Amino acid sequence: LRLRLRLRVRVRVMAFRLAMRRGGVAALRRVPLAAASVVPRAAAAAAAPQVRAFADDGSHSDFAPQRKKVTENVDDMMKLIEKQVTDNTVMLYMKGSPNQPQCGFSAQVCKILSVQGADFASVNVLDYPLLRECIKEYSSWPTIPQLYVKGEFIGGCDIVTQMHQSGELEELFKEAGALE
Repeated sequence: LRLRLRLRVRVRVMAFRLAMRRGGVAALRRVPLAAASVVPRAAAAAAAPQVRAFADDGSHSDFAPQRKKVTENVDDMMKLIEKQVTDNTVMLYMKGSPNQPQCGFSAQVCKILSVQGADFASVNVLDYPLLRECIKEYSSWPTIPQLYVKGEFIGGCDIVTQMHQSGELEELFKEAGALE
């Protein structure tokens, strides 16, 4: 009796693992437990329909991720960059967001700005490919992140780090009135 119970549990666990590999919880609904343990792996993969996650879950479009509409014209993008750089005392173009940087260099600059106590605006260049290319042309600097203070390009991660270590960055922020 114990042997049968162990065997049943083992078969169900194996079927569960197989179903989770093949398509998650939805696959468990399609394949009965007894059949999942008998069907060879290749045949089960061929027979199981593909399931897409997050496809038409019936939720309202207000809950879908949205981005601001951005121009696809290079001249308009350059004007937008100019406006962002001049309207914000401290402007950072980075990969990711300050809360969730997508690159170690961007994370380093965000950390420095937060240690300095600077109030800054940022743009995730990964969301806008044209902006990513135009900002490099705008500053004549090939890498991201890029820091601007009062409309003036300061530099990337290495320059910002050096200025932070020497104390120049704090002086610059005090002059610009960017400290919180």
